Amino acid sequence: MNETILNIFLEIENGFVVGFKAISYLSDDGDQQKIKYLKEKANTDFPKAFRFDAPQDKHGNFMKYKSFSKLESRGIHFQLFEEIFSSFNVPENPLVCVTPVVDGKLLINE
Repeated sequence: MNETILNIFLEIENGFVVGFKAISYLSDDGDQQKIKYLKEKANTDFPKAFRFDAPQDKHGNFMKYKSFSKLESRGIHFQLFEEIFSSFNVPENPLVCVTPVVDGKLLINE
């Protein structure tokens, strides 16, 4: 059965998450193959991915990447991607590959 999978990019500048980008695919492969595919596509996906606003506090300040990492370690960072999930009409708990882009450089885990 085809499932929508997402490549999500965190745009990080000077230690702050300043934007998100995302692109979707349909796949019926196993989870490991899906992750491998998304990682392989990251370099070509980033320039053409759709841009989304990053969260800001009431003063208009962006979230520090260190704060995002803490949310990620607790498994609650997906709450920040609700707009992305909604835009791509994905079900609960979609398979995603999150790639940090630090000062324009993609950090891809192999």
